[in-house]
Amino acid sequence: MDQPAPAGGNLLQLCDARAGYGAATVLKGVSLSLAAGEVVGLLGRNGMGKTTLIRAATGQLPLRGGTLAVGGYDVGGWPVHRIARLGVALVPEGRQVFPNLTVDEHLVAFSRAAVGAARSETPAWTPQALYALFPRLAERRDNLGHQLSGGEQQMLAIGRALSTHPRLLILDEVTEGLAPLVREEIWRALARLRQQGQAILVVDKYVQRLIDLADRHVILEKGAVAWSGSSAELQADRALWSRYLGV
Repeated sequence: MDQPAPAGGNLLQLCDARAGYGAATVLKGVSLSLAAGEVVGLLGRNGMGKTTLIRAATGQLPLRGGTLAVGGYDVGGWPVHRIARLGVALVPEGRQVFPNLTVDEHLVAFSRAAVGAARSETPAWTPQALYALFPRLAERRDNLGHQLSGGEQQMLAIGRALSTHPRLLILDEVTEGLAPLVREEIWRALARLRQQGQAILVVDKYVQRLIDLADRHVILEKGAVAWSGSSAELQADRALWSRYLGV
């Protein structure tokens, strides 16, 4: 059984990471770090390597070079479930809720105790606390996954991840395809998580909302880090938006 990850330092540390699929190399020496309580936005046009980086960081895709550390542990080669036990939770692109489980069953089935230092770092994400974060889910608690709208499924995917009491929450395309009112509800929930000290790595195309939420940002271009800096720096340099983000 995994020991609790040590407190302090970087929760996530990728150094010179290289990864890909078949003969294709997608990540070409990416370095990225994220500390406790920090929110980092991961940006870039489609196909630039954002989802590949997330898969590498969570153990879904083995590294071809470089190193991966989570909570101070070198986890290169570890299976996904062992990395998750160190307090990493993923909200994947496409939500992937179970169609034949109710909302309540999702939140109960995935619930587990906080890991190590996370016991004091994060709230107790009971179903009741998650329903307070997303009141729409409380109204749908007896609905099956396939009976939910896309926005409700995304709220459920976030709630399901939080029910594991993660030290690090990773969200891939967090508001993609959602109606404006639902997007706003999710951004408000993420802002609340930030205020509570939740470490977050988030991918989304809405640059201004990421600037409002995150401490700093990393822009990927063709599988490499093209730029990194603070929200203030990204806000001030609109040339970056057009050069790397197509905004």
